[in-house]
Amino acid sequence: MLSQLGIGFVLFYAPIFFVSQVGLSATQVGLGIGSEALSGLVGRFLGGSMADSPRWGRRKTLLISALISALADGVLLLTHDFPTFVMGNLLMGLGVGLYWPSTEAVVADITPSQNRNEAFALVRTADNLGLGSGVVLGGILISTTASYRLLFAMDGITFLLFFVVIYAAIAETLPPDRQQRSFLTGWGTALRDRSLLIYAAVNIGFTSYIAQTQSTLPLYLNRFVPAGDFGIGLPEVILSGLFAGHVALTVICQLPMVHALKGLSQPRSLMLSAVLWGITFTLIWGTGKGLIPAILGAALALTTASLATAAHTPVASSLVVTLAPETLRGVYLSINSMCWAMGYFIGPPLGGWALDQPRAIADGFWLVAALSIFVAIAVLVYLERCLQTRSESH
Repeated sequence: MLSQLGIGFVLFYAPIFFVSQVGLSATQVGLGIGSEALSGLVGRFLGGSMADSPRWGRRKTLLISALISALADGVLLLTHDFPTFVMGNLLMGLGVGLYWPSTEAVVADITPSQNRNEAFALVRTADNLGLGSGVVLGGILISTTASYRLLFAMDGITFLLFFVVIYAAIAETLPPDRQQRSFLTGWGTALRDRSLLIYAAVNIGFTSYIAQTQSTLPLYLNRFVPAGDFGIGLPEVILSGLFAGHVALTVICQLPMVHALKGLSQPRSLMLSAVLWGITFTLIWGTGKGLIPAILGAALALTTASLATAAHTPVASSLVVTLAPETLRGVYLSINSMCWAMGYFIGPPLGGWALDQPRAIADGFWLVAALSIFVAIAVLVYLERCLQTRSESH
């Protein structure tokens, strides 16, 4: 919750700040955020192997990730041009990349398999609670100080506090009798796991959907949507309330959603998430075309996005832990986390490019995103068959 609190300060406001005040184009902002995903791939690769290594373990990896993330905020705080913006994002991607495999491995280490969906849902609830609090506090800071740069300072402070909490209160969960392996051991096994690779392919699509909500959608609502008395585009204060509500609803729905999906297989739970994303993107398209009042359309779209996210994130992590040998949890969860890096590498640059094009392309982008869920559902149907075959063979 603490680590996500700082991220909430900057998540939805950073694209608006770097376009409207620093003077970067939407395409440059998308490329910068995409560069974070590239370094995130490196971080996740290293983080998975480090988390499984007795020399490093989960705890040391988390400490290093917190320090690198705090340094990244210092660079972004001082950013006035595109190269520095990219440098800050590269550092942030590395820090975040180291964080996720270790965090999820800790959850898997200390949780019985029958409660794992609920455990990951609880973690996601804490994530979103911190994120939502950060969004609200960030909106208050902007409205009272008009200083976007202060948000990056606050984000950096929360990472330093997170470092202190890990150092003082988080124990190592890697079994002490774990044998030292080659740093790359396990990657060959993971990359030959057919079910894991099929899942990874579809999960990249899901994470790119989430990336669009966080990076492209705020700009679209701020610059393109017919907003009645506001003219074109919803002002930041309304966007702050809408996105805070989106995160809050994700928090509220997380555990009830996992409970409601308990009778469904993991692939079918993800199919439901895909359908909800299709509804989300269709609502955004209708809002941009003026078919739905701006605030109502944005609120409805962010509501279905909350439900889609709640149906996706804990089930996805739990599915990967189910596939992973116990000694390779870090590596398998690293691949799961790499899906997020790839989704954020693809999503923001593509969305930023679309917003820099003529209006018809910017609007049509959301309709294409809605239609893409049919590909995701087809892959999930195939994945379910593979998992059934795998279960029967065991």
